[in-house]
Amino acid sequence: MPIMTPDEIATARPDPLPDLLSDPCSTPKSRARAKMEATGQWHPAQVMGRRWGIGCVALEITQRCNLDCSLCYLSEMSEAVRDTPLQEIYRRIDMILTYYGPGTDVQVTGGEPTLRPRAVLLAIVRRIRERGMRAALFTNGIRATRSLLTELAEAGLVDVAFHVDTTQRRRGYATEADYDALREEYIERARGLPLSVLFNTTVHAGNFIDIPAIVRCFVRHSDVVRLASFQLQADTGRGVVRGRAAAITQASVGQQIQVGAGAEIRFDTPGVGHHACNQYAMTLVVNGCVHDVFDDPRVITRLLQATQDLQFDRTDRRRAIGALGDWLLRNPVEVLRNAGWAAAKLWAMRADLAASGGRADKLSFFIHNFMGADQLDAERIGACVFSVATAGGPISMCLHNAKRDSFILQQLPIDGAAWSPLADARQPARRVTVRHRA
Repeated sequence: MPIMTPDEIATARPDPLPDLLSDPCSTPKSRARAKMEATGQWHPAQVMGRRWGIGCVALEITQRCNLDCSLCYLSEMSEAVRDTPLQEIYRRIDMILTYYGPGTDVQVTGGEPTLRPRAVLLAIVRRIRERGMRAALFTNGIRATRSLLTELAEAGLVDVAFHVDTTQRRRGYATEADYDALREEYIERARGLPLSVLFNTTVHAGNFIDIPAIVRCFVRHSDVVRLASFQLQADTGRGVVRGRAAAITQASVGQQIQVGAGAEIRFDTPGVGHHACNQYAMTLVVNGCVHDVFDDPRVITRLLQATQDLQFDRTDRRRAIGALGDWLLRNPVEVLRNAGWAAAKLWAMRADLAASGGRADKLSFFIHNFMGADQLDAERIGACVFSVATAGGPISMCLHNAKRDSFILQQLPIDGAAWSPLADARQPARRVTVRHRA
């Protein structure tokens, strides 16, 4: 495992702009595929480079936060950093489009993004939608009121991802069981809105044993919750907790998820970037029972390839089902090839489908194995599917967290002057240093 040296981390730079003049056939997908091939991650079920050119891009619109998590990834300087000007946020949104194209998922995040004025937050979401990309709000939920979520949905928000777990040390919530009430409160805030609801949970020694109960909460509310992401603790250099317990691995977290789901679930069917970074599973919840969708790798691999250009509306269940139905009508050969698998799946769910009146809710699970700041694997960085938009371009999320200050303390050229993230006064433009300092 080629661990990056401090010098390699210090000199690492964001990805360069795609040179379409020298390679007019270059596309976001082709560039992503090249990365997968270079790192040995390209295979028939790999979605990076086949379904999209990047998993998602984090757009940090503030470094401030209203919590102080025990496993925080922010810098010790974050609270002193002023919010990035809207003009620069707009420029980065356009830059994301240049790199990855329409349909890219953009995480509006921070810090806590809802600390920005409502009008600014709405303008950012609108800009992302106008550029043909999909905006997701990543929030701890404290200020994500029903009215705010309603306005954001009207502005074009596609996803809302709530981060709720015991690392946040919220007053009055001592255990993950206590946090279930908060999860349910957030679910109700979003219920009925045209939003796909996600939950992020940081896995650490203090809540590893609670994963099954957390999963059961999401299963109970699978009519609203679409994805549950479990993010393994990573030492990014800040926070009161450091090294990860040896018992916390992708495999052990996957096993805990299966215990909570009460079903066997495969996490190794599709590839999502590097196999050591991400594992993804899709299930259907029918009558409260969980059924694995990716149980047959041969069939799923074939379907992933056949549907690689098919896009689903995550905010509208009927439109998503309609898109699938339309694809089935236009691809009768694929229907016939997979009819046996589909019939067996329906037969296995027959009792639950009868009890639920035919309703089935999709609930996906993601396991993110983020890297610590001093354990960056160069191969995994090269195959990264989660990038952060910096002033100079996108860079791997784990690498960004390892050298965060070099990005958030960078002066920016705004309206012909040097905007300083730490100073109120602007300096002459000739003093701007637009480079990444280690």
